[in-house]
Amino acid sequence: MSLRAKILVYLIVVHVALGSIAVWALHDRPVLLLIFEVAFVASAIVGYRLLSSFFVPLQLIRTGAELMREQDFTTRFREVGQTEMDQLVRIYNRMVDRLREERLRLEEQNLFLDEILRASPVGVLTLDHDGKLSGVNPCAARLLGEPAGTWVGRPVSELPEPFGEALSGLEDGASTVLSLRGGSRRLKCGRASFYDRGFPRAFFLLEELTEELHASEKAAYDKLIRMMSHEVNNSVGAVRSLLESLQGYGKVLADADREEYDHAVAAAVTRLLHLNSFMNALADVVRIPPPARRPCDLRELLGDMALLLRPELERRGIELLWVPPRSFPPVDLDKNQIEQVLVNVLRNSIEAIGHDGRITVSLSNAGRRPCLAIRDTGPGIVEEARDHLFTPFFTTKPRGQGIGLTLTREVLTQHGFDFDLRNVEDGGTEFRIRFGGPGGAS
Repeated sequence: MSLRAKILVYLIVVHVALGSIAVWALHDRPVLLLIFEVAFVASAIVGYRLLSSFFVPLQLIRTGAELMREQDFTTRFREVGQTEMDQLVRIYNRMVDRLREERLRLEEQNLFLDEILRASPVGVLTLDHDGKLSGVNPCAARLLGEPAGTWVGRPVSELPEPFGEALSGLEDGASTVLSLRGGSRRLKCGRASFYDRGFPRAFFLLEELTEELHASEKAAYDKLIRMMSHEVNNSVGAVRSLLESLQGYGKVLADADREEYDHAVAAAVTRLLHLNSFMNALADVVRIPPPARRPCDLRELLGDMALLLRPELERRGIELLWVPPRSFPPVDLDKNQIEQVLVNVLRNSIEAIGHDGRITVSLSNAGRRPCLAIRDTGPGIVEEARDHLFTPFFTTKPRGQGIGLTLTREVLTQHGFDFDLRNVEDGGTEFRIRFGGPGGAS
């Protein structure tokens, strides 16, 4: 039984008891009995009204608490003309107005934040209070290679490499740089935290640095190569002119000395020509023109490459497996530039194998995009070199110049083709080119 019912029963019992006493005591005095009965009825009415007015604020409080529990901040109470009651109504109405405005503001901010995260070119991974992934924005999902729902609810350590190990070991406020796809892409990964309901939660930012680092590297080696090329070519031209002039003096030497003299001068001239060729090759890296695209038959282009390299392949005992598909759509590209890329990649495979191995070339439509894969049976990429493969002047070859992959990257990036170089499970490496991509390496 509620408090209101109990008080109502109490008032009824009291009035019935008093009425019974009055009837018994004033039975012989009808006038007084009538007056008492009128007073009795008036008292009952006044008591009921007082009881009702007493419980109205309680009912208001109960209704308001129920509305707040249901998070209904749209209902407002009307004033009833009672001072105390109206004051309570005004306080409640101001409170729900403030709560409604605050909730609306938070909802708008959350919607705005969601839109930012969806459109952001920076990957964002959010952790819950248990350290598991609770949010993966579209950019992060693309970097991880799977839909966002795949990772929600899983610990960071289960992310694909190199993310899992690198991110799970990051301290709050720390950052690191990761290399993806054989070093063709670079990501800056940082960890920070925010407070949610009074408890800290961590999040990770994955920021693409490939274009920035590429532009910075290109500007640096462009300036260096131009300076070196200018100085070397000037010196080479002058020294070569002097050496060619000196060749005429060989005639005045004795026969015994003339052969050695001519051989020494010729060797010096040859070395200068090699040096000049080397500098021109370096300069070509920064002088790559924009691609002149034309429809090209990749089957024919790869056939030409196989024919060009056949003598060296036979000499080294390397088998080239290339079975062109029956039909393949033409691809818009600069044939001369892509031909140079294929020569670089195939020669790298040949040199990696050395002797007695196999190179497999395959052409397919992967996800409606033409895809070329060149796989070799060489020793693979050592861990120390993986992050530096596309760095200018970096090479693992004893006599390498470190410009082959740099030139390859420049050409494919200007074409807007995705590419990567990686080890394969059964040994060796695979260079993959996806034609018609949105741009850059992936």
